[in-house]
Amino acid sequence: MICIQMSSSTNKHAPKYISHHLLKPDTVERRKYQIAIAKESAKESLMVVLPTGLGKTTVALLVLLQRLAKGKTLLLAPTRPLVEQHSAFLKEVLKLDEALIQTFTGTVMAEKRAILWEAAKVVVSTPQIIENDLLSGRIRLHDVALLIFDECHRAVGNYSYVYIAEKYAEQAKEPRVLGITASPGSDKDKIREICASIGVKRVESRTEYDSDVAPYIYKKEFEWRAVEVPRELKQQKLVLDDVLELRINELRKLGFIRKKKGKEVTKTELLQLRRIIEAQLAVQKHADLYKALSLQAEVLKIKHAIDLIETQGAFALKRYLGRLKAESQSKEGSKATKRLFKDAKFVAAMSAVAAYEGEHPKLDALIQILREEIQVNPDTRIITFTNYRDTAEMILLALRDLNAEKEAIRAVKFIGQASKVEDKGLKQKEQVEIITKFKSGVYNVLIATSVAEEGLDIPATDLVIFYEPIPSAIRTIQRKGRTARKKVGKVIVLLAKGTKDEAYYWMSRSKERAMRKRISEMRTVAMEAERDEQTTEHKDKNVAAAVHQKQEEEQELMTGDGLTIYVDQRETRAGVATFLAKAGVDLKLQNLGVGDYIVSDKICIERKSTSDFLDSLVNKRRNLLEQIHRLKTEYEKPLLIIEGDSIYGHRDVHPNVVRAVMAAIALDLSVPIIQTRDVADTASLIYVIAKREQKPNKTEMSPHGKKPAASLREQQEYIISALPNIGIVTARNLLRQFKTVGGILTASKEDLMKVEHVGEKTAEYIKELLDAGYRESE
Repeated sequence: MICIQMSSSTNKHAPKYISHHLLKPDTVERRKYQIAIAKESAKESLMVVLPTGLGKTTVALLVLLQRLAKGKTLLLAPTRPLVEQHSAFLKEVLKLDEALIQTFTGTVMAEKRAILWEAAKVVVSTPQIIENDLLSGRIRLHDVALLIFDECHRAVGNYSYVYIAEKYAEQAKEPRVLGITASPGSDKDKIREICASIGVKRVESRTEYDSDVAPYIYKKEFEWRAVEVPRELKQQKLVLDDVLELRINELRKLGFIRKKKGKEVTKTELLQLRRIIEAQLAVQKHADLYKALSLQAEVLKIKHAIDLIETQGAFALKRYLGRLKAESQSKEGSKATKRLFKDAKFVAAMSAVAAYEGEHPKLDALIQILREEIQVNPDTRIITFTNYRDTAEMILLALRDLNAEKEAIRAVKFIGQASKVEDKGLKQKEQVEIITKFKSGVYNVLIATSVAEEGLDIPATDLVIFYEPIPSAIRTIQRKGRTARKKVGKVIVLLAKGTKDEAYYWMSRSKERAMRKRISEMRTVAMEAERDEQTTEHKDKNVAAAVHQKQEEEQELMTGDGLTIYVDQRETRAGVATFLAKAGVDLKLQNLGVGDYIVSDKICIERKSTSDFLDSLVNKRRNLLEQIHRLKTEYEKPLLIIEGDSIYGHRDVHPNVVRAVMAAIALDLSVPIIQTRDVADTASLIYVIAKREQKPNKTEMSPHGKKPAASLREQQEYIISALPNIGIVTARNLLRQFKTVGGILTASKEDLMKVEHVGEKTAEYIKELLDAGYRESE
């Protein structure tokens, strides 16, 4: 094992640094608890639980130094910004040639990744990339000496971490796993599930209250400031309360709710009610069930409007009501929304709010806090957290108006990547740029949604402001962890009196206390597991046998049989490809122009989960019939698989609409439809179809269909769409630009890049493919 020597300055107030032959000097501060955890990791695989700001990445680095002599290190992180952050940190502190530290994201071509993998000592990647490379056989994990799962609490269900951990246990010569997270969940069963998924038996945890952590923690001042909700907003809230009670009474008459008052019904209970109604609709199609489903949706919308009135203010509510009104006027709008806008009381309340010229007093309280803090310390950095993008926009606009008066507040909005109507998200590059400017002082106030709570490399701040409390202890801890990292910090929570703000505030404090207790108890989880192992051995064997029998049923006859299936790379997250890989199928992952699975030259399969299928009926950007028509055009025997429970009674889509679309697909387009129970059932069906198609012939299969009698235009599009990373849309753009197939094949890289959707990497790869000599040995 590699030893880690320590060196410290003679000045007792100066930081102490770790000294190691692979570390650049004076780059990694020595902290006793990190060293202690790393020493435990030298003995066995661990899950490490450390709150935000206590240096989980440093622990990972120390374990990496121990294992590097034994083989590769693979560090997985769930997002591209996190991957790039980890990679930059390792390159900054390690005395390794940067070529030995490789970063894998979707921007690196698959074939190039295979070459880089072989030469690398450290690979930092998103899990989806590694899962795809394992599924396609481009890489193996036999020489990986350390596998690190960042944010390991995600290792549940079909998430890529689970499959990668399974393959690692199967392939690695000397496996060692390190899972790191700020919080693995709320109970021991959840912790054990994560541990089992990533292959660890022991948990090491620390909190800021532990004696070996305390010397590195700075004081964190905490206060809350309460404000009164304006009388005008309270009046409209009372109107909406009446509108809500009418819906609750109707649900009570139908037998779905027993509580007396609408305000007593929680969002969790309403979501559970929806699942109950949908389950009943799967068995019987009764008018009362459809009515109850619509009422449940109305209640959720009204309660959200009430929450906005009480805790956010007029701006956020006006935006929300505007979106609801637009939905009610559209053909695709839900019945629930249309019914709301036929309610005179609801419309009256909406009109009153629209006429209200004031704003929630939280905004004035926030501005006062910002002014005070920046006046005392002009170089301060402040993060203001809010749950809603609309509120973030409102705050930003208000602060910009202040800046017109030469205020010293330099604010910027920091939100996620998703874009909606009138709400454009931030690209990853834009997020990184904003954080960089926040660090340098171009901005001194970050107005952030939940995207800033974890993962991203946001610098320590002097003050964290909660625009509203949140009931989640995990998120509260993550938010508070953004301050008091390198000096004394402060947290201020804004509360609206007499609203759910107060309940959430006390709820989060109670959960935090409970979480600290659970984290302290987690250190005994491994010992308990070992103690339970013998007493529950018989039960475990029975459970294992039942699981094994279930898997055998699902994968009956699935033994590989030399089958090859082409899979669209975007489809791997569904979990079907994982089942097929376990069955020994040779998977070829590509960006398919149409369909999700190609099992022969004639058969291409489009898979839709129940929710995807219904979404494609109401989302204009996802035209299902157009997708199926393209499938029919390019393949002789296309197939649609719909996976999941009953497709009726979901998303306010009338059953007759579903039936009409299915009839059009089956009768007008002559494309058969098969329904499956779940992912395993889908994989079994695809396997059987592939075996049926491939075994009698044993001929090589092309990922492109062989639909007869194609026109010259279709054949030209077919040829060009076969080029790497070129779909049908880009193929048509290229043909429009260069007129002929020959013109595309002889075009320069610069000319190719002039075409829409063709970037530098795609152009380079096309030229490399066309100009490289053919090597039969490959």
